[in-house]
Amino acid sequence: MSTKDTFLNEIIEGNTTKGDFIPIGAAMLDGETITDAHVKIPLKTMNRHGLIAGATGTGKTKSLQVLAENLSDKGIPVLLMDIKGDLSGIAQPSTGHAKIDERHEKIGIPFEAKNFPVEILTLSQQEGVRLRATVSEFGPVLLSRILDLSEAQSGIVSVIFQYCDNNNMPLLDLKDFKKILQYATQEGKDEFTEAYGRISTASTGAILRKIVELEQQGADLFFGETSFEVDDLLRVNNEGKGFINILRLTDIQDKPKLFSTFMLSLLAEIYSTFPEQGDSDQPELIIFIDEAHLIFKEASKALLNQIESIVKLIRSKGVGLYFVTQTPTDVPEEVLGQLGLKIQHALRAFTAKDRKAIKLTAQNYPESKYYDTTELLTSLGIGEALVSALDEKGRPTPLAATMMRAPMSRMDVLTDTELSDLLSQSKLIEKYNKTIDRESAYEMLNKKIEVAQKDDLKEKAKAEEEKIKKAATKTTSTRRKSTAMNPVVKVLTSATFIRSVFGILTKVMKNR
Repeated sequence: MSTKDTFLNEIIEGNTTKGDFIPIGAAMLDGETITDAHVKIPLKTMNRHGLIAGATGTGKTKSLQVLAENLSDKGIPVLLMDIKGDLSGIAQPSTGHAKIDERHEKIGIPFEAKNFPVEILTLSQQEGVRLRATVSEFGPVLLSRILDLSEAQSGIVSVIFQYCDNNNMPLLDLKDFKKILQYATQEGKDEFTEAYGRISTASTGAILRKIVELEQQGADLFFGETSFEVDDLLRVNNEGKGFINILRLTDIQDKPKLFSTFMLSLLAEIYSTFPEQGDSDQPELIIFIDEAHLIFKEASKALLNQIESIVKLIRSKGVGLYFVTQTPTDVPEEVLGQLGLKIQHALRAFTAKDRKAIKLTAQNYPESKYYDTTELLTSLGIGEALVSALDEKGRPTPLAATMMRAPMSRMDVLTDTELSDLLSQSKLIEKYNKTIDRESAYEMLNKKIEVAQKDDLKEKAKAEEEKIKKAATKTTSTRRKSTAMNPVVKVLTSATFIRSVFGILTKVMKNR
């Protein structure tokens, strides 16, 4: 049996699956595409997470698009983080091309142009369904980790949350949280000290600075109401296709803190909300995170630990996370070790650092007697990738250089008119795009302070009035006392003086 036949048998055997699957292309050997030697990804293992990596322009985004389309076709909803702004074309069918037809003829998969149900989401002022969450929903632990607080500062945050719970004060946005921090060390200092002990102004000042830093990245737009319900990511249209939810993040590349904050809150909410799936035949939701290094950029140790924990646990909820980035080294090793599917496009060796990164990347893939992985990583063409997945029993499939299939939808962005038409059909915009600023901790504390100030003024006025009365009483008493003690008055009012006057008057009358 020839090397090609042996290779073909291994590929076919390794990609045999009893359940449903996504064919992503055909295997290649010695630069030749082997028609019908399809490389498949079982739906059953797609909640085991994955990585799509490769240099700029090698086809990462198109691989992401292919997976998202096929998942939607299978009735599985998808969430895409669109940082470059080039994924909205999924809402329109491909215009087709002779090169696409040629590619699919080699692969042995018929090409069909399709569009897919799309919902446009946004974290900022861009058009789309607004995503928000309240400070209360984050909770003290998650908020402390996002802000990278010390143990003492985290303790203060816990006290703040406890105080608000005890006093029925909703913590909705960042102005609520800042107000309660200030109150704890100023107007409400005595109240907090009595109930929880003294709170350091230095610590609250440090927490406030961290919040301001988050606000500068646009977090004031994210925190608030109406909170986004993660169940709305699971919608399926009338044709049974899962919605592809595209989160537009083109204005957030320079705001890694906000991106990390959103992602962590979203994953935490999904984990706490979605039911356990058990050993299901397909995932509940797949999330693709483009430019994934932004999540980990400037992330603290505590934040990385939280992300690692969620990545490990969230697959039990039927949720798969797929990181899209240039090299696997952009993803922390603890997270990388959890990724079952790897689609590695070409890397470029321009520097010594690049060559070192390529050697490290090659070590992340199963050994193969058919490929020199290190060399192949630099010679793959556009739309070609090394693929290693998990079979239905959780075992890695044979490493296969793969000619990837083309997307069925448009490989370009929507026009302004197309985007407006899509947004006008949204059923979620009306639900989430009304800003609600109901009474919360900020307003309630301002009222409390106002009442306290009025009461204080009344007390001061009353005290002043009492002071004046006492002063007036004292003055009257002093005058009386002074009059009584005057010697002249004493003489004039004495009994002897009176008798003398009457004696003189008697004599005068007699002499007359």
